[in-house]
Amino acid sequence: MAVLHRATLSPSKLELLTPWLAGRSWSGETGELEQLGAYRFDDAMGEVGVETFLLGTPDGRVLHVPVTYRAAPVEGAEADLVGTMEHSVLGPRWVYDGCADPVWAAELLTVVLTGGTQAALFLDGGSDPLPATSTVQGSGTDGTPVEEVTSVSWRDDGDTTVVRAGSTEIVLARVVGADVAAGQTLTGRWADGGPATLAGVRDA
Repeated sequence: MAVLHRATLSPSKLELLTPWLAGRSWSGETGELEQLGAYRFDDAMGEVGVETFLLGTPDGRVLHVPVTYRAAPVEGAEADLVGTMEHSVLGPRWVYDGCADPVWAAELLTVVLTGGTQAALFLDGGSDPLPATSTVQGSGTDGTPVEEVTSVSWRDDGDTTVVRAGSTEIVLARVVGADVAAGQTLTGRWADGGPATLAGVRDA
């Protein structure tokens, strides 16, 4: 379960992501981006926000962009910082590329390997879940053991990013439609889009 606050963000998420994406090798000419959907995972410790965006470009591509939100900067992770924002309820937030964050990797591995889904979204104080703007489904089986992730390394490979997490590799489709070449997968759907393979997991 992910709890959302009634809050103002400065800058907005798209305002923060747009200049960062302009410097990515896989993003191409982004132009004005449209948010097509987003999904969240639960941080088991309840400390890190984990959100992934599906962003449409003017030329018809869909970019797949995971980020993590933290209450303090991560030492040594300056190169992976997307930027900072002010959250009117939670205060300053440091936003990182999800592919560089062990919390994101651990949650994605869990969803893929155990056949999980995105987190249900609730407004702070609300009892009814919010409508999902996108859904994801892992291909694995409930109860499958998942290796603990304490650190990651990553490299861009064309339209994918390959994340080494312990004895496994996550292949993330940065541009939806890229080949993730993996046995276990994460499949996503959103309004007018999908099903599409968004990520895969394989032995490193």
